[in-house]
Amino acid sequence: MPPRPGQAPAAAADGGTASARPGVASRLWERTRRGFAEGNVPVKIGVLVLLAGVAALLKYASDRGLLALPVELRPAGVAAAAVGALVVAWHRRGRHRAFALSVQGGAIGVLLLTVFAAFKLYGLLPAGAAFALSVLLVAGTGLLAVLQDARALAVLALLAGFLAPLWLSTGSGNHVALFSYYALLDAAIVAIARHRAWRELNLLGFAFTFGIGAAWGAWAYRPGHYASTQPFLVLFFLFYLAVPVLLAGHRARPRQGFVDGTLVFGTPLVAFALQAGLMQGRRMPRALCALGLAALYAVLARVLVRREGFGLLGQAHAVLAVGFATLAVPLALSAHATASVFALEGAGLVWLGLRQQRRLPVASGAVLQLLAGVAVLLGSRTAEERLLLNPGAMAGLLLAVGGLASAWAARAQGRAWAFPFHLWGLLWWTGTAVAEVFRFLAPADRPDALLAFAALTGWLAAEAWRRRGWGVSAATAVAALAAALPLACWQAAVHLHPFAGHGAPAWLAFAVLGLRGLRCLRGGDAAGPAQLAWWPAWALALALAGTRLGGEAGLAQGWRLALLALPWLALLAAALWRWPWLALPSGLAAASPWRCRLQGLVLLVLACGWLPALAMPASAAPLPWLPLLNPAGLAQLAAVGLAAAWLGSAQAPEGLRRARGAVLGAAVFLLASAATLRGVHHWGGVAWGPRLPLSGLAQTSLTVVWSVLGVLGWVAGSRRGLRTLWLAGAVLMGVVLLKLVLVDRQHLGNLPGIVSFIAYGVLCTIVGYLAPAPPRRAASTEEEARHA
Repeated sequence: MPPRPGQAPAAAADGGTASARPGVASRLWERTRRGFAEGNVPVKIGVLVLLAGVAALLKYASDRGLLALPVELRPAGVAAAAVGALVVAWHRRGRHRAFALSVQGGAIGVLLLTVFAAFKLYGLLPAGAAFALSVLLVAGTGLLAVLQDARALAVLALLAGFLAPLWLSTGSGNHVALFSYYALLDAAIVAIARHRAWRELNLLGFAFTFGIGAAWGAWAYRPGHYASTQPFLVLFFLFYLAVPVLLAGHRARPRQGFVDGTLVFGTPLVAFALQAGLMQGRRMPRALCALGLAALYAVLARVLVRREGFGLLGQAHAVLAVGFATLAVPLALSAHATASVFALEGAGLVWLGLRQQRRLPVASGAVLQLLAGVAVLLGSRTAEERLLLNPGAMAGLLLAVGGLASAWAARAQGRAWAFPFHLWGLLWWTGTAVAEVFRFLAPADRPDALLAFAALTGWLAAEAWRRRGWGVSAATAVAALAAALPLACWQAAVHLHPFAGHGAPAWLAFAVLGLRGLRCLRGGDAAGPAQLAWWPAWALALALAGTRLGGEAGLAQGWRLALLALPWLALLAAALWRWPWLALPSGLAAASPWRCRLQGLVLLVLACGWLPALAMPASAAPLPWLPLLNPAGLAQLAAVGLAAAWLGSAQAPEGLRRARGAVLGAAVFLLASAATLRGVHHWGGVAWGPRLPLSGLAQTSLTVVWSVLGVLGWVAGSRRGLRTLWLAGAVLMGVVLLKLVLVDRQHLGNLPGIVSFIAYGVLCTIVGYLAPAPPRRAASTEEEARHA
């Protein structure tokens, strides 16, 4: 139902008023203070004090035997005095209203206490007579209240009326008589509600009727009481269903469009809770009861909405109709069926609320979808179920569809809550798939199935972005493509390599759907991130497949390392010199920043493998091992060469281009040192391990190699006039000298140590002659880095 003109501002105003309204305790204290501080204050205080004084005087006289009157005359005298006061107050009602009402209330209170004392304390009245007198007094008080428009008298009469059966109870436990009497009181409340908008009276009757009824049900109800209790519950419900309607239509209602929320919402909720207690766990009758309430409130909503001044009350009844119809579902159906209905109903409410620009249906739809999720999680499963063809999976998929549909509806209206709905739907879409895979598939097939699912999800999200252009869909597609990276590692862990078992069909689906997804993302902001996930996924899968197949074929470690690095080296080379090949699916330009990011990512992966490989012997069997000219060494050299090309290209960041010489120098130094130690292991027969660098042969070899590197730096720096390079060589030679003094001197007693010292001395002499230090000049860092 579309909002009425002017309704939103009113709602806003109400909301502002509600936020500034004091709490219940503050309002109660204010009313109490005003009751004693306004009107005829002396009379009010005087009546209260007089009652207390009379009670004290009577007790004093009784204790001392001063009232030696027959017991029958004592309450009779008090009652006569009270009746006299009541008559005087009635005659004074016109000129002294506050005085008259206060005295009337006090007199009626004295009469009620007198009847109670005559029955309970003195035994002068039988229970029936005492009850009849109490009812007569209550009815008279109510009549006086209506005739004089005195709300306080009406509250007093009603309070006394509801308490009378309690203080005059004989313990017989006759619930039919009790509820019949309460029905008469409630009928009086309904009659008064037709003429007076006395909300306190209505709330007091509601609280006593259902409160005492619930207490009796908790302590005394038995299944045999059902037939004599059910009619009263229905009657009480109808009474307090009618009261808010009468109040809303009353001419003297507190404000236009007023709705008594306590009675409107409290009556059906309390009555249904009591009804559920009467039915004691029978699900289908309770479901039918909820459905009947939904139908009743739907009819009332339709009637009230069409009447002027009842629109808000009609909307409240419509909310209750939807609520009880929703409640009937879990009472009648299983948890999974309930979730399915709630998911669809929640999505429908979200759509309707967005169309009508009303928040309540949207919030209700969101809550229903949350309840549907809880129902799915609490639902039981059986062993006979099949993959996807089971209630849990169907409910989960419906939840996903409901969440995603709500997200699209909210996005079409430009609402901020579109993203939470999308996240909710995506969570159930993914969670349902993962749960089904783990429940029904063997461990070796799980990563393959999830890879195919990721491909399907990415393609659907990319198609959604192509049609609607929502960035969240594009991000979902990118995340689905990136999921292939951990799934490839999982595949390699559970079977031989990513393409073994059902891996090949899964990667085929990933290729077909992924290419289509990249085409859908073409030209958008997500094209770059998609490329950044797409190509590394394939490089990782091929690298894992190569190294695993090499191991199965009996290839040595060096070959496996080379096979592990080869796809990444090829990807980096293509990113450097054949970018159009890589950009083909998404059409990224050569100057795209994502090209540099892809190159940097691949270099980072290569570095993470390059550094640990330095600590491996990298055997080249069955071929003989040659320094650098072995599979692992060639792969590491290729990585250094590609890194040098990237650092010298325009795609590299400015800071890395400046540090090109230092980075490459460190890489060459580490690679040469590792090759030296590998040579000591393979040619010198020294076992590979932590003690390998401590051997004399290893120390001598490192001294010679480092000296050669230092000499090359000296000579190149001197010939090209690059003082920085010359100084780097000098520093390395200084390190070698320090090594000779601290480490190699212990080997002077053997031939390798002697060779170390002699080689270093000869090289330093030759360098001093051929490559003196270049003169100092203001050479630019960029120039030296370029020559380096």
